[in-house]
Amino acid sequence: MLDELIDQLGNATFENYVGLESGYTEMAFQLSAHVLTLGYAVMLAGLLYFVLTIKTVKPKYRISSVLSVVVMVSAFLLLLIQQQNWLNAFEYDTETARYMLEGSEALFNNGFRYLNWLIDVPMLLFQILFVVTLTTSSFSSVRNQFWFSGTAMILTGYAGQYYEVTNPTLFFVWGVISTIFFFHILYLMKKVIDEGKEGAPEGAQKYLGSIWILFFLSWMLYPGAYLMPYLFGMLGGLGLEAALSEAAVVARHMTYTVADVSSKVIYGIFLTLAAQEMSKAEGYNWEEMESSL
Repeated sequence: MLDELIDQLGNATFENYVGLESGYTEMAFQLSAHVLTLGYAVMLAGLLYFVLTIKTVKPKYRISSVLSVVVMVSAFLLLLIQQQNWLNAFEYDTETARYMLEGSEALFNNGFRYLNWLIDVPMLLFQILFVVTLTTSSFSSVRNQFWFSGTAMILTGYAGQYYEVTNPTLFFVWGVISTIFFFHILYLMKKVIDEGKEGAPEGAQKYLGSIWILFFLSWMLYPGAYLMPYLFGMLGGLGLEAALSEAAVVARHMTYTVADVSSKVIYGIFLTLAAQEMSKAEGYNWEEMESSL
C-alpha cells in the first residue's frame, strides 16, 4: 500500500498521504483548520500589541519592538496562506463522509512554515541583542552566528521534510544536520541571556530568566512536530486506523501553532517587559510621562 501511495504522491508531506489513503473526519479537518486560523489570528493581535507598546521603552530598545512587528507581519501573511493551503488541498467526499485529497487542485505543503521561519528566526534571534548588554561577547560575532545557524537550521529542515515518507534515511540525516545548528542556537541564546543578566535591574533579570525557559521549551516543540509521523508510529506501512493517522496530523498542527505563538508572540512580549524594566531603571518611565500630560 505504501509503495502505491508513493507512486502517486512522491515527496509530498505526510498530511497528503493520510488524505489520500484514509481522509479526514469532519472533526479532524475542522480542528486543524481552526488551529491554523488561531495561529495567524494571534500574530495579528501580537502586531497590534507591539505597535501600541513601542513607545513604552527607551528609543535605544525600540528596534526590538520593530523586529517583533516584522515577525508578526511575516507570520500573519504566511500562516494565512498555510491555512488556505489546508482548506484547498482536501475536498469533502459525501460517500465516505471524509475530506479526501483526490480531486483537489493542490497538495498540502508545510513549506510555507519554513518560508516564514526563514524570515522570522534571524529576526527573533537578533531581537534580544537590542535589549541586553553583552559583557564579554562581541555583538557582531553573536549576530552573525545567530544568522548563520538560524538560516542553516531552517534550510536543512526544509530539505528533510520532503523525505519524511519516501526516504526516511534522508529525512533523519537532514534532521540531524538541522539539529546541530539548533543546539548551537540554544547555546548562544543561553550565553546571551546569562551575560544580559549581569548589571540588569532585578525586574529585567526575572523576565530574562523567563525568556530562557520559554525559548528552550517552545523551540524544543519544533523537532517534535518534525518527527510527529514517527512519534505516532505512522510509517510502518500506513495501514492504520484513520483516527490514529489523522491524530498525528492534528497533533503536528497543534504543536507547530503552540510553538509559533510561544516563540514569537510571548517571547516578544517578555522582551518588551524586560526593556520596560531597563528603561525605568535608566529614568525612562512611560507611565509617569503619560500621567503628567
